Order: sequence, then structure tokens, then C-alpha cells
Amino acid sequence: MSDLPFGFSMPNDPDDESGRRPGDSGSGGAGSGRPGGGDSGTPDGFPFGDPQQMANMLRQFADMMSAQPAPGGDRPASASGINWSMAKDIARQVVAQKGDPSVPPADYAKVQEALRLGDLWLDQSTALPSGIQSIQAWSRSEWIEKTMDSWSQLCDPLTSKTVRSMGQSLPEEMRSMAGPLLGMIQQMGGMMVGQQAGQAVGELSQEVVGTADIGLPLAGEGNAALLPLGVEKFSEGLEIPDDEVRLYLAAREAAVHRLYAHVPWLRSHVFRLVAEYADGMSFDVSGLEDRLGEIDLTDPEALQEVLGGAGGGQGLFQPEDTPQQKAALNRLETTLALIEGWVAIVVSGAVDGRLPQANALAEATRRRRATGGPAEHTFAALVGLELRPRRLREASALWTALEEARGIDGRDAVWQHPDLMPTGEDLDDPAAFVSGGAFTDTDFDISALTDEAPGVAKDEGEKDPRKDEPGEDS
Repeated sequence: MSDLPFGFSMPNDPDDESGRRPGDSGSGGAGSGRPGGGDSGTPDGFPFGDPQQMANMLRQFADMMSAQPAPGGDRPASASGINWSMAKDIARQVVAQKGDPSVPPADYAKVQEALRLGDLWLDQSTALPSGIQSIQAWSRSEWIEKTMDSWSQLCDPLTSKTVRSMGQSLPEEMRSMAGPLLGMIQQMGGMMVGQQAGQAVGELSQEVVGTADIGLPLAGEGNAALLPLGVEKFSEGLEIPDDEVRLYLAAREAAVHRLYAHVPWLRSHVFRLVAEYADGMSFDVSGLEDRLGEIDLTDPEALQEVLGGAGGGQGLFQPEDTPQQKAALNRLETTLALIEGWVAIVVSGAVDGRLPQANALAEATRRRRATGGPAEHTFAALVGLELRPRRLREASALWTALEEARGIDGRDAVWQHPDLMPTGEDLDDPAAFVSGGAFTDTDFDISALTDEAPGVAKDEGEKDPRKDEPGEDS
């Protein structure tokens, strides 16, 4: 289980060992603001040092954070308190610093051709029609713009639970003494998470190949895209022709869009499982008081190191594995494995006999997903949850057995309703699922998934002049 990416520690005054408040004279007057200091205005045992000094430092830090320029104008925070608009700005700054050339017209045309051809090949390996409505090639900045809304939806249930826990997880006596400062602490935590999210998504954009790296169309259903620079990076070390790599990745992109376009419950199901996982979060605050005072709140770099668990450190609030959390995680991992396994089988059937290095590409993709691709690692760093299909081979075996027993239509018809989907136990024994009485008695109707299916759009309504470049159409 990954550690959550941030914690919070509140300091005693690192510079004033006498405990005097700012502005106090060197003798007489106020006593120490620390426990037992004799200051009648300070509660005995107050864990944060002098309350007034603490308040001043919190306000100074909040002012410093809010003073950052806002290139996009106002940047409202989400319901969780995380400022995702600011996160997007930071992500784009990360990309700009590393260089982000626009997609050349020739590369744009190659991506369009690959997506159209890969989607066409899928017709023979799945009963689900095309789910693509637009075909594009993106720079890394464009990927950030198009996918940030999905990242915020995925992360909000988990990050908001942790930010709230900055106050709620404190012992009751500490909450009563901290008073209104806790609200400011939570606000600062939300701002810091927004910064971390922006940095992480910016770094992630250097690695992704399309919109569906995690088995979820991050730019929305129907909006298929590849990043030429991402495809190029994926190709490094494979010694496989670029055109072949591009076609294979395009077929994967198109397969994910087919699935989500014709399984309307799937996207909300994945998001609900993430929310259930967040609901099961519990935090171990034992030793909380021992860690108070270890960070100087006036030092932003030191604070960010604690918030981010940098250098191998752990945040203040550490998640505990609860039965509810473990059950939700198992359901989520099973769903992700079933999605990835289906995509792998469908793409294999589509490219078989067409791409000479299909097996090598499939293995490279499987390793990337099974060991945790860049998208999974970024998500884990953000919210303490790994989006990893740990049982990918078992899921692929189940879909293969189902296809052999019922054909392509029978295999794909299982997606009609979540109640028909295999469970984690079914992955242990695919043959039992395929031959089970409840399954064989089910009347599958693939038309329920394919009625009113959208076709592949030829960029209708798009004004990008690059779409008319020579060589675009296959």
C-alpha cells in the first residue's frame, strides 16, 4: 500500500527558546507560550507552541502561497479544497521548461492514419463498434489541457479525505486547543496538494502515449489521441519500426474507446470504486504529538518536503489498511484487470498477421502495465492508490476461455451489466465461470451494447488545418 503523498507537522518556535511572543520585551511581561510556561493566555499543554506566533506563521505562509501569479485568472478550488486550475498551470510550466514543440503536420497525419487503421482492424476482433468520434495528435501541453478534469475527478475523493483528516484525525483535546487554525491548515494542505498534482501530471506528460494509458479515456469517451513524442519514447530500445509501434498503440487506444462508448456504466463504476476506497480510509495518528515541531513552517522548502514525504520520509497522516478499504481495492483491481485483459485480447486478435512484432509489443505493454506504468505511479504518488491491473494474465485467460466457449459476441456481451462481470474469485478459476450454471443460463444480447453505435468521425466540425495535409487518409 503506497503512503499518502503528504502529511502535516506544526512547529514549536525554532528560533525563540524563551517562548516569548513576537514584540514581547526581553524580560518580564509575557511568560512562555509553551506548556508550563506560565502564560495565562496559553492553555497548558498546547502542542503547537505559542498560539499567536503559530497564527502569524500560518498567515504568512498562506499569503506567500496565494501571492503566486495566476496566468489563468481566478483559480477556484474544487469541493475538496484542491486547486486543480492551479495544478494545470503548474503542469504546463513543467512541460514548458522541458520543451514542448507543436505536432508537425506530417506527424499529425501519421497519427490520424494509424488510429483510423487500428480502429478498422478491431472490427474483426470485437462485436463492439467503433467508439471514436474525433482523431487527433497532441503535444504534451494539449494532453494536460484535455485530461486534467479526469485527473481531478479521480483524485478528489482521496485527496479530500486526507486534507480533511488534517484536522479531524487530531485528538479531540488538540482540536479544541488549535481552534480556527485547523481550517487554515486544511486550506494550506489543499493548496500544497494542488502544487504536487500539477508537478506530477507535468512529469507524467513526458511518458504517456495517448488518452487511455490507465485503461480509462482521460479525455472523455470518443476523443482518441496519441502523443507522437510519447510514442517515440515508448519505442526506445524495442528495435521495432516506428510505424508498427504507432499502429499497435493506436489499436489499443481505439479498443479502450470502443469499450467505454458501448458500456455506459463502466466509467462511473470505476470512479465509484475509487470513491469507495476513499470512504474506507482510516489514519493512524499514534505518535502524532511526537512529530509536532519537526518542521519550520516559515521554511517553504522544508514544509514541502514533509508534505510530500520527500527523501523517503513519511507524511504525518499514514493510511491504515481497513477491511473496507481492502475490499474496495480488490474490486477496483479486478475491474482494471478485466479492462486491460479485454483490451489485450481484442488488440491481439486485431493485429495478428498484420504486425510482425505484435507479440513483442504486447509483452512490452504488459510489462509496462504489470510493473506500474508512469500513469499508475503518478496516481499512486498523488493519492496513495495504485491503478495497477495486478491480475492481468488471469483476466486475459478468462476472456480467452470465454471467447472459445461462446465466441466473440458471447464474450463481449458480458459487459452488458456489472452484475454479469467476473469477480476476483472468478479470475482464480476461469473455467468455472465459463461453465457455471448462472452464466450459461443467461440470455446474452450483444445488440444491447451496439445499438445506435457511433462510427469513426472524420474530424467533422474540426477547424484544424492540419487535417487536410497530404497522406492523411489511409
